[in-house]
Amino acid sequence: MTTNQTLARTLKLPSLVLFGLAYMTPLIVLGIFGVVASVTSGASAAAYLVATVAMLFTAFSYGRMAAAYPLAGSAYTYVRRTIDARVGFMVGWAVLLDYLFLPMVIWLIGAAYLQAQFPAVPTWVWIVSFIAITTALNILGIKVANRANYILMAFQVLVIGLFVALSIGSVVAADGAAGLVSPAPFTGIESSFASVAAGAAIAAYAFLGFDAVTTLTEETIEPRKTVPRAILLIALIGGVIFVLVSYTTQLVYPGGVFENQDSAAFDIAFQIGGNLFSAVFLAGLILAQFASGLAAQASASRLLFAMGRDGVLPRRFFAAVSKRFRSPVFSLVTVGVVGFVALFLDVATSTSFINFGAFIAFAMVNVSVIVYYVKRKSEGTSLNPVMYLVVPAIGGIVTLYLMTQLDSNAITLGLVWLAIGVVILGVITRGFKKLPPEIEFAEVED
Repeated sequence: MTTNQTLARTLKLPSLVLFGLAYMTPLIVLGIFGVVASVTSGASAAAYLVATVAMLFTAFSYGRMAAAYPLAGSAYTYVRRTIDARVGFMVGWAVLLDYLFLPMVIWLIGAAYLQAQFPAVPTWVWIVSFIAITTALNILGIKVANRANYILMAFQVLVIGLFVALSIGSVVAADGAAGLVSPAPFTGIESSFASVAAGAAIAAYAFLGFDAVTTLTEETIEPRKTVPRAILLIALIGGVIFVLVSYTTQLVYPGGVFENQDSAAFDIAFQIGGNLFSAVFLAGLILAQFASGLAAQASASRLLFAMGRDGVLPRRFFAAVSKRFRSPVFSLVTVGVVGFVALFLDVATSTSFINFGAFIAFAMVNVSVIVYYVKRKSEGTSLNPVMYLVVPAIGGIVTLYLMTQLDSNAITLGLVWLAIGVVILGVITRGFKKLPPEIEFAEVED
């Protein structure tokens, strides 16, 4: 195996956008609909609108950094290159929070919907089954191919389209065409700006992964132009889908009181489409969740492997690769074990928990753009102050505000996670006196 291989640049803007949307799993807007609607008292569309605006500002900053540093590593790389290696480590540690616990949330949401359909089967059985199956498949080295992702994306779009169409039909049948125009999904029932902001903090979970296209930089034609455009389009298209779906769904079911908020969309699917559509909806959601969980666990294990290989985490454990399957077995098992935390959390708290890490990364990417502007200006390079100062400043402020609206337990757990990161950073830098080792985001061969 040579060390100077390069990848063929074949990807254009449409391919990147499709990849990013598939990675985001758009059907998740229905997966967490009940949670967002409950927190906002029926103003879920407003929550997604606020989250979309916040993500667009941050997506713009990601685009600026992707153009400046067309490398893998995303927020970790941007902060390390612009600010400081130690700060970069802490951002990477916050991102690790997302990687480690994202599979857990995916499995928890899937289990909540299966338990709603099969109430006789305890939730823990579904969670354990998800963990066991996905861990076994990932150890065997099985990956979801790009074509499979596109097929899955097409199925998700079909299910979402049917859900919206049936919702519209249900509203028209009950209230006529005039019922389709209503401020209720934005105003809710006795909702407030604080509750909408709290809902937006949870709704941001649906956007996780909009920056995933940065990993395809080496395979993209004109990446400094194409990747930033793709990031913005992914956030925008995703936001439009989320607002539209939450709006029409909220028209069908005003307010935010549900028998089970974790699986509310399943009951609504039955209401608008009967047994047949509710079965199709459940199948689509579980298929999307399973594929997403498989990919998320694989990604998390690769990050743990990279950190182990570079000495950030214990090398003998996390950098170990199965001779037979060529997969990072211990790292995969670690992610699976973390998934058992889902047995003790609900969807609202778990999504808030991983959003804490995401908001840290988002805020620091915005800060990185500002620092980059200051450095380039000191070197005599002129950059647009609106693009490199105003936009990232707004993005950073909005992101930090949304972070303060997260579940209090999630914030506490997030701060504990950061404290652990500070301790680890202190150890590997010998009291913060030396730079931490740099994480190389290389792929494990299967």
